[in-house]
Amino acid sequence: MTNETKAFDIILYGATSFVGQIMTEYLATHYSLSSREDDSREQVKWAIAARSDSKLLALKARLNIQDVTHFVVSADDESALTDMANETQVVVSTVGPYALYGETLVKVCVETATDYCDLTGEPQWIKLMLEKYEEQAKKSGARIIHCSGFDSIPSDLGVYACQQHAMAISNKPANHIKMRVRKIKGGASGGTIASMLNVLKEAKNDPDLRKALVNPYVLCPSSAGFKVRQKNHKSAEFDSQLGIWSMPFIMAAINERIVHRSNALLDNQYGTSFRYDEAMTAKTGFQAWTFTMGLGSFMIAASFDPLQKLLANTVLPKPGEGPSLKEQKEGMFDMRFYATTENGRNIITQVTGDRDPGYGSTAKMLAQAAICLAKDIPNLAGGFWTPASALNTHLIKRLQDHAGVVIQQIGD
Repeated sequence: MTNETKAFDIILYGATSFVGQIMTEYLATHYSLSSREDDSREQVKWAIAARSDSKLLALKARLNIQDVTHFVVSADDESALTDMANETQVVVSTVGPYALYGETLVKVCVETATDYCDLTGEPQWIKLMLEKYEEQAKKSGARIIHCSGFDSIPSDLGVYACQQHAMAISNKPANHIKMRVRKIKGGASGGTIASMLNVLKEAKNDPDLRKALVNPYVLCPSSAGFKVRQKNHKSAEFDSQLGIWSMPFIMAAINERIVHRSNALLDNQYGTSFRYDEAMTAKTGFQAWTFTMGLGSFMIAASFDPLQKLLANTVLPKPGEGPSLKEQKEGMFDMRFYATTENGRNIITQVTGDRDPGYGSTAKMLAQAAICLAKDIPNLAGGFWTPASALNTHLIKRLQDHAGVVIQQIGD
């Protein structure tokens, strides 16, 4: 909730990480630290933080932002994290894998009634945070929003916009929405790879976790009562309804669970029997099967410790590495949400981004989520929210105005 006494609207923790540096440059370019008459940019009081003073100073020098305040804080230093949280309304964290480095900051934000958002795509960690801190966040007033990047803002807000349109033209939500990634271009960073490998490692050693991860409602409150069977795209297949081949989309594992949690937090606005599934499209069956077998082989290899270490050391990008500036600018994504209303009208909602999804677009989405949380929704109660359930139309407008993400209806 809004606190006028705090020095900052936002502190970006992890500013020297790969995506953190992109977000820092974005904030420096588009937002003013003070209300000068000769500066027409929106004013946002922001600061940066990381564990290395020398890296923070180098980042400030490179971007020529010496007037931006910085904090030197380690992820396991609860006292320093508490001091930092007390300075700001919102903490934004890019420090992952979150299962390894994220809990102390969440704990501190909940205890100090500080709002928080991050980029995690780790459902097992989110489940743990819900179990440990959700009730306390409701009492303290801290608003916690995970998954505020490519996973899972486009999926979460795409479904929200699609359902809003369905209800506007038929008075009822669509019972089933299919999301298909029609085009995507962008590279992966070492941080994302490290998070994915850590999920595989945890699941391998914990049978209960493996069981939980296949539950589409694992992040929903038990009171939601959702039981309808959900489709899980594990292989290539031809969709006769859409007339296209599809293949697995690796981000579906987190996106689908966030969408169902949003439905629960929105008081079952999409219905108690709502079905949702995600996949990527392919031009041919050969492409779909080739990709599916390649992905399956990689996941199997990555689940074995010796092969995982070999991949991490020789093939995969390391933490701090990621796509070049040229690759970020040339990247993009185009996602389509297909639904049929109860009165038989077909809806297609499109979500597009103008940068590579994981980093160029993600940095802008995360920044806008944090600004939206700080400025647009002062009356939102404390608790663990999702982008759609907390920020919905406010964030959709900010993304379209400031982040190159367009959410629109292209067919009904």
